[in-house]
Amino acid sequence: MLERFTALLKRKAAKPEPLPKPDAELALGTLLVRVAMADKSYLFEEIAQIDRILAAAYGLKPLEAAKMRATCERLAFAVDNEDELIALIRDQVDYEHRREKVEAMWRVVVADGITDEREDALMTMIEHQMGVARSDSEAARAAAAVIP
Repeated sequence: MLERFTALLKRKAAKPEPLPKPDAELALGTLLVRVAMADKSYLFEEIAQIDRILAAAYGLKPLEAAKMRATCERLAFAVDNEDELIALIRDQVDYEHRREKVEAMWRVVVADGITDEREDALMTMIEHQMGVARSDSEAARAAAAVIP
């Protein structure tokens, strides 16, 4: 029995799967995670909201959405900054859908009931780089506040 225990301790951990190259879908998921983590906390309400957004946006079942979020969490730590992710969305998604993605990000921001200045600053930068007009951003934020 001791030999089994020792062998278990010496066994090498499986190498993690390589991260996929982000596309517009993974970019959105990764930005959702980054927005949720901007205030240095990553709460259940935010995670659940991200899963709901991914499921609705891409027609995923709950488990598929959770797996996609897990990949996006890994990407959130691997990608140096948001610029590349924002550019993927800006260049591949029409304006109305970019506005919807901004609303989705605001839903994550308000999911925990607290809007932190770091989340607000990140959202302002994302909206600007995505080319979403301030008036549309304010409307998206207001809509996110009333959607569960």
